[in-house]
Parts: sequence; structure tokens; C-alpha cells
Amino acid sequence: MLNLLPSIIALGLAALFAWVLALHRRSPPESTAERRAAARALAVAVGLQSIHFSEEVATGFHERFPALFGLPAMPLSLFVAFNLAWLGIWIASVPGLRSARLPAFFAAWFLAIAGALNGVAHPILAFAAGGYFPGLVSSPFIGGAGLWLWLQLLGATSPTGGPDGRRSNWGFRRKPRHPGTSRSGAAGETSD
Repeated sequence: MLNLLPSIIALGLAALFAWVLALHRRSPPESTAERRAAARALAVAVGLQSIHFSEEVATGFHERFPALFGLPAMPLSLFVAFNLAWLGIWIASVPGLRSARLPAFFAAWFLAIAGALNGVAHPILAFAAGGYFPGLVSSPFIGGAGLWLWLQLLGATSPTGGPDGRRSNWGFRRKPRHPGTSRSGAAGETSD
């Protein structure tokens, strides 16, 4: 399964970044129109990702990408199952964005990141290969859709703030300060 390592690393980092964004950028209740716009961008990006995936399957991405690292081909059935599963998740996430569901935002951020990376990576891979590389033709379209989705998600969300309005501390709950204490918690000192 070493042939999956490059994909696991790249997609794992993209998923981690998407999860951090989903946790730390929430959609306020009043952002209904912005969520609808993000859902439309997600639907378009899913359509373009479907075309991109079809090009990759038809032209042997699952064989040529691992070969760049001197690895054997990725099993076609695994490549297809993985991509179809994500296409299903993204389709199911379209209505979830409208209702501000955290898992839907994670999935949308993941597609925005992966789409934008595809738009950059495929031309680089083609240059490295000295010609066409599977997925090259559709990569600018999914890259553009990824960036558009990213912008729509930024518009539909805002950084999560703590109870005092400051940015959160990466998902960990702040200990509430008691009146009359400083940040260090020493009694008698005034808070700032």
C-alpha cells in the first residue's frame, strides 16, 4: 500500500486544514444568503470535480501519479471508490451548507482546498512529465471552482470568537475569568 502514500499525505494535510477551518470559521445565523451562495459554488465545484475525476480515470492517473515516486499503480477499484465516496459526501453537503452544518462545511472546505491544489498540481505534474499528465485539461476548471468556493465559504463564515469577542484558542474552551482577577488569575488584580 506504499503506492497510496503520496495521496494520503497530500489529502490528509488538506483534510486537516479543512477541519481546522470548519472548527474555527462558523456561519452566523444571519448569513443565510451567503450560505446559499456557498452551496451553489459547492454544487458547481462538485460537477467540475466529477469531470476532473472522469478525465483522471480515463487517462490513467491512478497509474501515472504513483509512478512519479517509483511506486506501483494504485488499484483502480480503490481510486474509483474513494472518488465516488467523496463525490457523494459533497453532494450530500450542499443542503448541509444552507443549514450551517459543521460536517458540510468541513467537506466544502476540503473540496475548495483540493480543487485549488488540483489547479496548481496538474500543470506542474505535466511539466515534470514533459507533456500531458492525466487530469491536466480539466484542472484549471476545478482549480478555479475551488478558489470560487473558498471565497464563498469565507463570505459565509467568520472567525469563531470567545465570549469576550476575541478569537478562539484553536477549539479549546477558555476558562472563564472571575471578575476582579487578572489573566493570571491572581485575586485582587484587575482584569484588562
